[in-house]
Amino acid sequence: MSALHRPSHIRRRLHRLRRAAGAALAWIGVAIALPAAAAAQAMAAATAGPAPQPRYFDVPADSGAHDVAPDPNADGPIYFTEQRTGRLGILHPDSGRIEQVDLGQRSAPHGVIIGPGGGIWITDGGQNAIVRFDPVTRAVRSWGLPEDTPAANLNTAAFDSNGRIWFTGQSGYYGRLDPDSGQMQVWKAPRGSGPYGITATPQGAIYFASLAGNYIARIDPDSGEATVIEPPTPKQGARRVAADQQGRIWVSYWNTGQLGLFDPATNSWREWKLPGKARAYGICLDHQGSVWLSEWSSNALVRFDPRTETFAAFPSDRHDAFVRQLAARAGQIWGAESGHDRLVMLPTQ
Repeated sequence: MSALHRPSHIRRRLHRLRRAAGAALAWIGVAIALPAAAAAQAMAAATAGPAPQPRYFDVPADSGAHDVAPDPNADGPIYFTEQRTGRLGILHPDSGRIEQVDLGQRSAPHGVIIGPGGGIWITDGGQNAIVRFDPVTRAVRSWGLPEDTPAANLNTAAFDSNGRIWFTGQSGYYGRLDPDSGQMQVWKAPRGSGPYGITATPQGAIYFASLAGNYIARIDPDSGEATVIEPPTPKQGARRVAADQQGRIWVSYWNTGQLGLFDPATNSWREWKLPGKARAYGICLDHQGSVWLSEWSSNALVRFDPRTETFAAFPSDRHDAFVRQLAARAGQIWGAESGHDRLVMLPTQ
């Protein structure tokens, strides 16, 4: 090749190398910028100091730790579901001590949240029931689903502003329980099977995601009617949802490895592709407004900064961690590594 053509050829090769290197670095904790203008800001932030280091807490072997619910107090316990043993686990992070609470025969708990009065609420697929644990009295109480929904495959739950708990059943249902009256209602979901993640906005709206149905839905809290909201990307596998302070809905796309954002105020969507062949599962927001996802292909917890539209990844120190759900409390992100019988905590400050 002549000397006249060599400089442009070299420049093209260097440009390709830089792009490839940038993609690789994203998954070892260096932020990737979606717009090029944000790259410098993201890189500066990533190199300004040491990356936060995760802490790991062993839980009972073969417990099948699935979802977590951190007590909002900084020194409070972490509640987690033990799907294989039919128990609720309680981790005391300062000491590492674990308590276990039996939830009942045939129990296979999936989701767990802390209710308005401090009770621990569990979606129990094995018992086909909503279960409550009282941390003060240690009492366990359950509300079974109606007989015409014998195998709802209960997944997750959220409370509305009236103190009612809404839940999803992946077999094709969503429902509502009024704890005060004991009244429970269950509705068939649009498009059948698939309802998975659910969230409540600060304004009191309820949304759920359908993994098999490839949509999110807004529920009318009075009538129970679900209105389908279609993401721009087809067959995306909307898995879990989280609401921010503005009432916008963030969505993890399992099939396409994307992060979606629906704004009810403008009825509009935005989407971002996670680097690589991503599988986005769990999702939550921290107290600074960053969005966190559990990403299976890179075996990492991933932070998305909405201000700079950048991703940063924090891989597990073991292969196949399989973190399914994330939850936040001030300065911390928590998840359960279902592949290793342990919980993980990542500082956010």
